[in-house]
Amino acid sequence: MTRVFALLGKRWTGLIVTVLVSGPVHFSDLRRSIPGISERMLSDRLTELGAAGLVVREVDEGPPLRVSYRLTEAGAALRPALNELGEWAEKYLGAEGGTCPEEFRK
Repeated sequence: MTRVFALLGKRWTGLIVTVLVSGPVHFSDLRRSIPGISERMLSDRLTELGAAGLVVREVDEGPPLRVSYRLTEAGAALRPALNELGEWAEKYLGAEGGTCPEEFRK
């Protein structure tokens, strides 16, 4: 568990994985999906997730050149755990504390 929280417990990391659960996302769209995150922080977190084997970076040569990210099989396997965390948040943190995104209810 220590290794899990060392990675996923970092600020922004869980939100990044949550956005990527729905499928590949271009860097700029990913940044827009997470209000308040800087490009540098997003890049750093994506690099960490890639090194952990949870995210793959893909380059579309374009033009224009676009970079997208998607979850690996290991990253996608987090979906049930994220679903459980979302349900726990709804129950114990209430509507103000967070809700379970619709895509995790599937």
